[in-house]
Amino acid sequence: MPQTFADPAASIRLAAAPISWGVCEVPGWGRVLEPPKVLGEMAELGLSATELGPPGYLPDDPSALLRQFGLSLVGGFLATPLHVSVDEAVAAAERSAKQLSAGGAEVLVLAAATGLTGYDERPELTDEQWNTLIRSADAVAEVAAGYGLRTVLHPHVGTYVETEPEVERFLRDSSLPLCVDSGHLMIGGTDPVRLVQQHADRVGHVHLKDVRAAVAERVRAGELTYTAAISQGLYAPLGDGDVDIAEMIRVLCSADYRGWYVLEQDTALPEDETGDVDRPKVDTERSMRYLKSIIGTSHR
Repeated sequence: MPQTFADPAASIRLAAAPISWGVCEVPGWGRVLEPPKVLGEMAELGLSATELGPPGYLPDDPSALLRQFGLSLVGGFLATPLHVSVDEAVAAAERSAKQLSAGGAEVLVLAAATGLTGYDERPELTDEQWNTLIRSADAVAEVAAGYGLRTVLHPHVGTYVETEPEVERFLRDSSLPLCVDSGHLMIGGTDPVRLVQQHADRVGHVHLKDVRAAVAERVRAGELTYTAAISQGLYAPLGDGDVDIAEMIRVLCSADYRGWYVLEQDTALPEDETGDVDRPKVDTERSMRYLKSIIGTSHR
């Protein structure tokens, strides 16, 4: 069901993601809240769909658990090395696609992981490895299609499609659509508004993030790791940062984009159980209020 806002003539398909509640695949990222709390708070906010979260967070067949909270499954994130072996990438895709399909998902969100833990280091990539990455991405898409899923490539900090030249190179070398993540694009040096203006036909999925530009600049300059930047306020609720979210949505609606918009603010919660576990829900609600304030300008 689309999440419909103040203007009844305007609607977008809005979903959430467990990473907004600090649930991440990176070891040592922070406190991981239990699925009933995360899914329950999504439902309390009026959301009706979510992405999957990291491997092992939800059951292999998550459909029964999701139904308890009135949620459907949009898709899920697969960060796997694509530059090493096509066969290994296909094996990872088989596992992910099987779970997504069991949950009734639509999209596999693929990222070109380095093979290292986390997103703070990124070795150089050779042209031969890049070519393997492209072949692997195409092979993953073929596997996912066999499970009824679309595949989108997610430009992501600390992966091999991060910077603006890498995003443009991927668009030239592959036919896969993109997951336009407004935050990761900005941190990597790509203007998300300009990207959707120039490549609206390649947008297959959207992650909505807002970013504080001053902190993002420190990440690009190598002064802060990605992990450290998150703890220093890299991400903000929508409307509180420096991404022109309203213009990006306007452009997408004008281009007749009909896919999902996923509220996805990378969050890390303190391991201490007294940490602010209510903040994810508060921030997500604030982002939703911002969307309500702008959606009337984004007609379909």
